[in-house]
Formats: sequence, structure tokens, C-alpha cells
Amino acid sequence: MNAETTSASGTGPAAPEAPGPVTGEIARPVARDVAGAGGVAQPAAAESGGRAAADVANPVRLRIPAIGVSTGVSALRLDAKGQLVAPTSFTRVGWNKAGPEPGEKGVAVIAGHVDSKTGPAVFYRLRELRKGAKIHVDRADGSTVTFVVGRLARYPKSRIPDKQVYGTAKGAELRLITCGGTFDRSRNSYRDNVIVFAR
Repeated sequence: MNAETTSASGTGPAAPEAPGPVTGEIARPVARDVAGAGGVAQPAAAESGGRAAADVANPVRLRIPAIGVSTGVSALRLDAKGQLVAPTSFTRVGWNKAGPEPGEKGVAVIAGHVDSKTGPAVFYRLRELRKGAKIHVDRADGSTVTFVVGRLARYPKSRIPDKQVYGTAKGAELRLITCGGTFDRSRNSYRDNVIVFAR
């Protein structure tokens, strides 16, 4: 099942859009051809290097009823190494603004913290998501795009399968990313990333 967009009224499909203890380390490499350690890879918008023809509105809210998430979305930038800068908030998620918006053709990436020094963070229960769960992304134009979880995986940060996680997509896809696995006190970071694949 592919991502489904509804209008602001929620009455049906939206009209097509006009063209137009955690550290800052969330996932592995980024920038289309760069492979480094740490950070979140930037998904390629399209093989041709451009955006999909129909640009959609930016995400403003993420809702995942199955795990009780309803939170704001902030835009995240890439650092000088091409890695996604971690969200500054532990209660909000961040979207990779260098990649596609959720609902636009390609792989959109939303990252969030699993915990903080004071307790669970926004994606603490992300590992509980199962195939078929719905993920709703509300956008600035009042529309909502809904994705369905296909699978969940955990990878060591040093061995993220970039093509599977951040590669090109024929339609609109979404990846939710947080930290997982054991905590490495010497690096003040988790060793793995938990990644949800949805479309």
C-alpha cells in the first residue's frame, strides 16, 4: 500500500499539488555519495538529482496512534560532513529538509530521540511498531499523508545498508529513525539505529 493523502477536511483524496543519554548522533552517513560514521544519511530526491515534479507542503506534525506519538516536526539541516543534525528537542521529531517532504516522491526521513538524561523521549516506543501500523504526517497546507509500516529493523550505526534505508523510491516512502541497542558510555551514544520502513 502506498502513502495516501487526504485533504484538510479529511473527506477524501486531496487535490494534486501544483509543481512547485543521547548525543547528536542519530544514524549513519549521508549526503548522496558520502559514507561516513554517525549522523543520518540524506535520501536522494531523485536519480536525476532534482526534486520530484510535485513539491508538497512541509510536515508540521507526526502522529503514530499505535505507540501514542503526537508531536510537532522541526526541519533539520545537514552539517558540513553531510550528516543530519540531531533534533534539539527530546519531545519533537526532526525532518531532513534536504530530502523529500513526506508524501513527495522519494524517501523522506524523520528522526527523533529514544531517550534523554531524564527519561524516555519521543521515539522511546518506536521499536514496538509492527507491520500494518499507520503513521500520519500533517502538513502545513492542512493536508495529511498516511503511511503504513512495512517493517522495522535494527542496524549497527557502522553498518547501515544505505541503499535500503536512503535509496531512491518509485513512490513516496518514509523512514523513522532513532537510536537503539546497547549504550556505549565511552562514546555517550547508542551503538545501533532502529529504523521503520513505511510507504
